[in-house]
Amino acid sequence: MTGRVNVFYVRVNVELTASRCFNTLSVTGSAICLLNIEITLALCVCCVPRERCIFLFFFIELKKSIFWNLRRLFYGPLLLTHHQRQSAIFINNEWHASVSGKVFSTYNPATGEKICDVQEADKADVDKAVQAARSAFSLGSVWRKMDASERGRLLFKLADLVERDSAYLATLESLDTGKPFLSSFFVDLQGTIKTFRYFAGWADKIHGSTIPTDGEYFTLTRHEPIGVCGQIVPWNFPLVMTAWKLGPALSCGNTVVLKPAEQTPLTCLYIGALIKEAGFPPGVVNILPGYGPTAGAAIASHMGIDKVAFTGSTEVGKLIQEAAGKSNLKRVTLELGGKSPNIIFADADFELAVEQAHQGVFFNSGQCCTAGSRIFVEEPIYEEFVRRSVERARRRTVGNPFDPTTEQGPQVSAEQQSRVLELIQSGITEGAKLECGGKAPPSKGFFVEPTVFSDVQDHMRIAKEEIFGPVQQIMKFKTIEEVIERANNTEYGLAAAVFTTDLNKAMTVSAALQAGTVWINCYNALSCQCPFGGFKMSGNGRELGEIGLKEYTEVKTITMKMSGKKS
Repeated sequence: MTGRVNVFYVRVNVELTASRCFNTLSVTGSAICLLNIEITLALCVCCVPRERCIFLFFFIELKKSIFWNLRRLFYGPLLLTHHQRQSAIFINNEWHASVSGKVFSTYNPATGEKICDVQEADKADVDKAVQAARSAFSLGSVWRKMDASERGRLLFKLADLVERDSAYLATLESLDTGKPFLSSFFVDLQGTIKTFRYFAGWADKIHGSTIPTDGEYFTLTRHEPIGVCGQIVPWNFPLVMTAWKLGPALSCGNTVVLKPAEQTPLTCLYIGALIKEAGFPPGVVNILPGYGPTAGAAIASHMGIDKVAFTGSTEVGKLIQEAAGKSNLKRVTLELGGKSPNIIFADADFELAVEQAHQGVFFNSGQCCTAGSRIFVEEPIYEEFVRRSVERARRRTVGNPFDPTTEQGPQVSAEQQSRVLELIQSGITEGAKLECGGKAPPSKGFFVEPTVFSDVQDHMRIAKEEIFGPVQQIMKFKTIEEVIERANNTEYGLAAAVFTTDLNKAMTVSAALQAGTVWINCYNALSCQCPFGGFKMSGNGRELGEIGLKEYTEVKTITMKMSGKKS
């Protein structure tokens, strides 16, 4: 059932259609209590039975928690009295229509229905944003003169505002991407908040060093902001990736022109409203929704942009690196595709390995660059591992992102759904054994069934190409030497995993794997303190951690001749 969503979803000046129908969800006054919420839920137009309502479940679980604080959590998200027009272009802390007058539509992938129209930025809008960013970065500007500790305070304030509005942002993220609400709230929102706070803490701790040099010289280094940074965010984790990009750039004192993915622009645009509310000077952050071949290409080739950071496909990453080289040789950070191996040895904790392998590929509907889709299982446990993996995949619940029992939502778009189904068919054609799934469920939305293949060979397309969907490929191996060679036999090198109880084996294999991140007896254990990036065609540079900060600074050496005056 669909309906007009009046209050809970809407901070933008548009009408949204969604699979949840909270026509009557409104709470007035400064005092918010559980009674208000339960009354409202009783009045809402429900699309699932009350006992399966995601919001009732969510509130009851929060009530049980020792951290229950209704006013802090719900005052901002439910009393929607500010922050309008987050479907426009954000430049100089103001909302603008596109120069061309064009708009594009964003859709709810769980229903296929239109959410709203968004202003479509192109080269002319990029020019305006770059001009604003350059002005904000100019010598003598408020931003350039601001103390580093004050930059950190603004980032801490931004994190607090995201936390205040976390229920709303999680709802918007689930509408725009199709991911389950519980995942949006407990994974994406918490990751976003932690990332902003982590880089806020670094703002006044970025420093150079003094260097002892020969002769009567005093030498020091300074780590200075690069300048205007172009940033292009993917559609699979739009909110988290916005934090990964903005956090280090702003901590170091840069200004930003950021483009969200055209499929999922809404939460990124909402961050623009919070940027202004937090007190960042005009022009420091500019957000331009638009298409890659127009707005994205203009960012990559713009002579007024000093660095570009991109997360997305390897194919597009190559185009961005080429454009950066042909323009002003701007600095480039690329986090690209992956085809990550997950190696399961016979001595592994079997239950742990099955569940972690399942989550490692099916999390976020398989739409993760780190997805462990190539699962190598040692021969003695191969058959049992396949059987248990199929059982687990068949139990995986697929459906409404706002149903608390849902583990998997849709693919982000009809195009992505079609690509996943085409690759599944290629696996069948090339001789892999389809154990379960393989089809689109008979419902509206861009869903794909959890799919498991066994007897997969290394030459097959499903073993070589990044699928970006809920497709698990299980392969057999006999020796350590064999599995290391096969695991590394790919153009990608983003992530990998090893499951074993033998510490020596774990360290030997992890050292041999050509991947930027290797997990041992876990999967997707990411942290904002740890650098993240890939080997080979999975990109260059690193995000997160102290190393991620260095991607946003230039190192300057200053040498001064000492007077050598005799005393």
